[in-house]
Amino acid sequence: MKVAIQGIPGSFHHQVALNCFGDETEIIGFRTFEEVAKCVSTNGCDYGVLAIENSIAGAILPNYELIDRHELTIKDEYYLPISHNFMCLKGQGIDQIEEVRSHPMALLQCKKFFEAYPHIKLIDDIDTASVAKRIRDERLKKVAAIASTTAAKIYELDILAGDIQTVKDNFTRFIILQKPLLELGFIKPNKASIKVTVKNEKGILANLLSKISEFGLDLSKIQSIPVIDKPWEYAFFIDLQFEDYEKYQSAILAIKDNYGQVKVFGEYTNRK
Repeated sequence: MKVAIQGIPGSFHHQVALNCFGDETEIIGFRTFEEVAKCVSTNGCDYGVLAIENSIAGAILPNYELIDRHELTIKDEYYLPISHNFMCLKGQGIDQIEEVRSHPMALLQCKKFFEAYPHIKLIDDIDTASVAKRIRDERLKKVAAIASTTAAKIYELDILAGDIQTVKDNFTRFIILQKPLLELGFIKPNKASIKVTVKNEKGILANLLSKISEFGLDLSKIQSIPVIDKPWEYAFFIDLQFEDYEKYQSAILAIKDNYGQVKVFGEYTNRK
């Protein structure tokens, strides 16, 4: 089995791949999310792991478009608690560190911690794990990374401070992608991700939400994006949770009949 991720060993995507598929899985890292989606869509990998939203930063909008454009299906989801850790080459103390490098979002989520260390310069970099690897490979002194405990172990770095993120209850939702299957088999999903491209009519969104409620579905997320080739028209990416699969199916038919085009990205188990 081959699983595509964005990033390198020690990244949060790598952690999710290990947690979902196990140590024996061949995990293939790519530089961009686009390359992950393409690998799955062209059968280069069996599955792909893609971050889709963070409890603090919100949705990663471009990744919704990737799922749609590459005709992928959501097989499952995974919520990873995000722990940011301050690490460097062994034998150094915080007073010796002059700069810390990491992904801009990681730096932002740890900004309060560094207020106590004004001598440390915060520098944006490509991602978390790659900085940890560079510190190890180039033997960089006076430079620290913000990354996972897995990265610290892989690249043999000392953790000077753990869980330094300002908001401790910080989760990222990842989705497991695959190519659409002709036959799903016997499953009992209680969550679905869909895209609704609505008609350009006054009050249609309010009516759509009322229809979803009418069938007893729980709308857990809605995200709008403009339809590129149709000015002032919008598509909505919606996550629905339900107890009755038949009611969900009836709701999808009602939405198709009354409100616009519907594309189902995946039906799976709610993991939250």
